Amino acid sequence: MYRLGWFSTGRDRAARDLLTAVWDRIRQGKIEADISFVFSNRQPGQARESDLFFDLVRDYRIPLVCFPSKTFRPELRSQALPQWRLEYDREVMKRLQGFQPELCVLAGYMLIVGREMCQRYKMVNLHPAAPGGPSGTWQEVMWQLIEDGAHSTGVMMHLVTPDLDKGPPVTYCTFPIRGKPFDRHWDEIRGLPVDEVKRRQGEDNTLFKLIRKHELARELPLITTTIKAFTEGRVRIEQGRVVDASGRPINGYDLTTEVDEMARATIG
Repeated sequence: MYRLGWFSTGRDRAARDLLTAVWDRIRQGKIEADISFVFSNRQPGQARESDLFFDLVRDYRIPLVCFPSKTFRPELRSQALPQWRLEYDREVMKRLQGFQPELCVLAGYMLIVGREMCQRYKMVNLHPAAPGGPSGTWQEVMWQLIEDGAHSTGVMMHLVTPDLDKGPPVTYCTFPIRGKPFDRHWDEIRGLPVDEVKRRQGEDNTLFKLIRKHELARELPLITTTIKAFTEGRVRIEQGRVVDASGRPINGYDLTTEVDEMARATIG
């Protein structure tokens, strides 16, 4: 059975939804894998949302490992963040020594992973843009797409490296943001600077919300189809490179067809 590690801060409902989506497909036999552990950088009692996440993990009978980053050497964190990150990661790896995951999924894990942990584990993370697209938070990505007048975007899983959102693409999907139903919303802001749109409407802007809706509808499908592709050997990580089934290096494995089929049920 393919062994997964799961890293999550567990800070919101999305963290629970991500875990549930994968767990349900494992239970249904659609993904032949096992979640060996869930790791969180929060501890029970720290926040209501993470406590709900921990309850879910326990319901699924998945081993839960917690090590709170908030209380780990705060004086070092304020003075020397890179050193703090290294020492925190080392403590995390000590607590995970008994597990041997073949792939680790970062699903709402709100810490940057340092070099040693990236070298220890094969780790992938979700990013709300296609390869070569904007970096940053999902909000920053949406605004950059609008500012650029982009014609398409996507979602990708990328290899985790110490440089935030800079790892090579592992899997991805793409979709157009022109044509129906997007064009009339592009027309609504034609000629307006993005800063003006932000000032007037902010995230209530209809184009912003529509792009986000279509992107969000693909996040869960991309995570589940990515894990399935790994368990079936269609994509692998070897010596820090992403390769296909034949061992040929690739710039990400395109899962657009599979993801679109699943996303249509959400978008309607």
